[in-house]
Amino acid sequence: MKERRALITGATGFIGSHLASHLRGAGWEVHGVVRGGARGEGLTGATVHAHDGSTARMVEIVGAARPDVVFHLASAFVAEHRSEDVVNMVESNLLFGTQLAEAMRVHGRTLMVNTGTAWQHYEGEPYNPVCLYAATKQAYLDVLRFFAEAAGLRVITLEIFDSYGPRDPRPKLMSVLKRAAQGGSRLSLTEGSQRFDLVHVRDIVRAYELAAERLSAGEVHGSESYALTSQRSTSMRELVDLFGRVAGKPLAADWGARAYRAREVMDPWAGGAALPGWRPEIGLQEGIRELLAEG
Repeated sequence: MKERRALITGATGFIGSHLASHLRGAGWEVHGVVRGGARGEGLTGATVHAHDGSTARMVEIVGAARPDVVFHLASAFVAEHRSEDVVNMVESNLLFGTQLAEAMRVHGRTLMVNTGTAWQHYEGEPYNPVCLYAATKQAYLDVLRFFAEAAGLRVITLEIFDSYGPRDPRPKLMSVLKRAAQGGSRLSLTEGSQRFDLVHVRDIVRAYELAAERLSAGEVHGSESYALTSQRSTSMRELVDLFGRVAGKPLAADWGARAYRAREVMDPWAGGAALPGWRPEIGLQEGIRELLAEG
């Protein structure tokens, strides 16, 4: 079988680095795009391409990588933006992705697995962005629709909920709970009624590969979107309790010490379509046990 070539944006991020490692193990030739002065740490065995912010350079990168499938994961995430965040978010979430789609058009590369977010669906609505980050992700879908209609791009967008797993450098809830369980620090939390839809990173990576297979098999015309849901939600209080049970000692928490964010997601969106052939395999208790064993 001919070796397949993947171009991954966001390949040094949490999900992107797991995806790059998985694809290499599955026999893909992996190329990663890094921005600015990044060196591509952690991309062992991959070809790293530096992007200088220009469309011309992106065209050169896609031409050099000649990807069979582009996996677009790069983004700038800010839950509650400040005025000084606006330029970076628009450049990262719209301009960069538009340059990528244009470079694909120039070189006749048509297959993309794109990354969306369940935060595009506040209070379960078909479209109601939780924050500016989610709004830029939706705006990029409109850009991709143009390239699908005008240039023949075929796109699957995977809308991700709450991801977690090993080697996660992000200061997100699961990392905070892990540190508290291992170090005994006291947690400063909200009242804890908000619920999370937690999906393990290895299950997410399988979905990206399955989406690529669907595209490669010619099963997609235009664009499709699927929700990567665990098919169950867990409240913060339930999650803290489960961490304590797996760790063998309760976590100390000050409930109500923090206020909910503006437009806090209290219940995860439940309206997305399932990616054909995919279902989560790693249960939450198993995933927490792995996190705690990681050290």
